[in-house]
Order: sequence, then C-alpha cells, then structure tokens
Amino acid sequence: MRNLVLSGCAALALAGCAAAIDQTPQATPEEVVAKAYREPGPATLTVITMINNRSGAGGHTALMINGSQRVIFDPAGSFVNDRVPEINDVLYGVSPAVLQGYRSAHARSTYHVVSQTIEVTPEQAEVALQLAQQAGPVPGALCTSATTALLRQVPGFEFVNQALFPTRLMEQMEGRPGVVTDRYYEDDEGNIRDGVAKVQL
Repeated sequence: MRNLVLSGCAALALAGCAAAIDQTPQATPEEVVAKAYREPGPATLTVITMINNRSGAGGHTALMINGSQRVIFDPAGSFVNDRVPEINDVLYGVSPAVLQGYRSAHARSTYHVVSQTIEVTPEQAEVALQLAQQAGPVPGALCTSATTALLRQVPGFEFVNQALFPTRLMEQMEGRPGVVTDRYYEDDEGNIRDGVAKVQL
C-alpha cells in the first residue's frame, strides 16, 4: 500500500501537484485587490482535473470559484506566475487570459484538462471562496482531499464524498444536473514546470 501511495504521489507531482508545501512568495492584499477579476454571468464552481492521456489516471485537482471575484483554489499546485497573485494556494485575478494560461500550462502530450462547471448561488460561491482562503497551504499530493473537504462544506454539495485521487471527485461530478464538461488538449512535450515557463500573460 505504501508503494502505491508513493507511486501515486510521483504521478501527481508530474501532473501539477507540488511535492511539498508551497514556498512561493505570497502576494500582498494590495496586489490581490489590484488584480481582482469576476467573470460576467452567474456564480459558478468548476472542478478542474488533469487526466493522464495514456492511463486515464488523475494527476491534479483544482477548484475555480466565480463569486464576488474569480479565483482558482490550486491546492499543492505548481502553477506560479509573477503576474498571478497567490496567497496560500489561492490564485487571484483569474481573467480569461489567466485561465487559458493555467489550462495551457497543465495540458500537453501526456495530460489533458477536464473542467466541470456548475451554476451556484452567489451565497454558495462566497462560502466556497471563504473556505478556499482558509484552507491553504495544502501539503503535497493532497489536492483532491483538500478540494473534496472544501466542497463538502458548501451548502448543496453534501453529496461529495471525501476522496484522495482526482478521478474520484471527477466521477462524482459527472452526471450531476447542470454540470457542463469541457476537455482541453495540447500536444507539447515536457512537464508542468515547462508548461508554466511557456505561459505568456
């Protein structure tokens, strides 16, 4: 069992989960306010899952929240960009360009990105945002565990079961009423660090 967990952690690290608690310099509150962005339209939650193209296994889980502002809760994530403020595993200022950069950094010949979006009330989105801001930083390889723990506390998402592996959460979201699924592919080589280095914002 220990070997299985260790091999799983290695795969998660390659896909986008950091191996240890994030040591990225934290943004200031002023930087967060300056970059704040909200996507027009309804409040939404989006479960983001990185999927291995060969095995179908999950590599990383994140949660995008579009409430009073749009952020990505990227627990134990490896996405770091000087133009994207981050505090304790929450990425702020998630404009369309930042979202595209995030997806592009993770998608490559070996992984694609699955986004499962569901419309929620503004109140649900704010609960999720506050929980995300309180959750980090998350230890390495616990991205799905942290995301499911967060979702379970959002009213209306009590159906979510605690999970360790990304595909387990993705499967729980599949078939839920109102969920819209998108799959994003790229064919470049390299790992998450190479992908992040190529992002232009």
